[in-house]
Amino acid sequence: MRHVARASVLAATCLSLAACSDGGGTSDPQPSPRTVLTFGQTADTAGADGKGTVQITPETVVYVDKAGAHAPEHDLFAVVTFKAGNRAKDVVTTTAAQGGFRWKTHGGKTVKAGNSEGAGSIAPDGFDDGGGKPTVRADTFQVNTVAFDITTVQKGGTLVYVDGDGVAFHWKVPFTSSGATADALKSALK
Repeated sequence: MRHVARASVLAATCLSLAACSDGGGTSDPQPSPRTVLTFGQTADTAGADGKGTVQITPETVVYVDKAGAHAPEHDLFAVVTFKAGNRAKDVVTTTAAQGGFRWKTHGGKTVKAGNSEGAGSIAPDGFDDGGGKPTVRADTFQVNTVAFDITTVQKGGTLVYVDGDGVAFHWKVPFTSSGATADALKSALK
């Protein structure tokens, strides 16, 4: 009986592995949109209106209680830098200007990027390659920021990006300011 059970488990495992491959012995290593990605991990996303592919990579997050002359309406601003990459020969547009970025709190509440006058005005020098425009030129990448006006309790939420096909990608955001350019971003926000 044990041999039959082991053979059944082995057969089921082999069949499930075969179903996940394309028959050529390779698989697509891209994470599923339903997977919560690690902050800094790149996702291939559809461009606006489903045209082209944009690689979105959130790189840095800082939490500040003031950005230039702007004070948050809630407790603080969560400012996220993201890299938008385009490896194609044609320009591609992100959905950032169409409300593509959101902050999902631990309680499930969704906050849109630029959800207050202050958050909507944040454009730190050196972190706005695209001039705030969502269009990415061919064979290049640009760094931009999105800002959210959140409460202290909402720190460490989930960054959500909804692409041009309506597919949502999720990244777990660190609870504290972090990323390779966190100090520089904080300085640019003063």
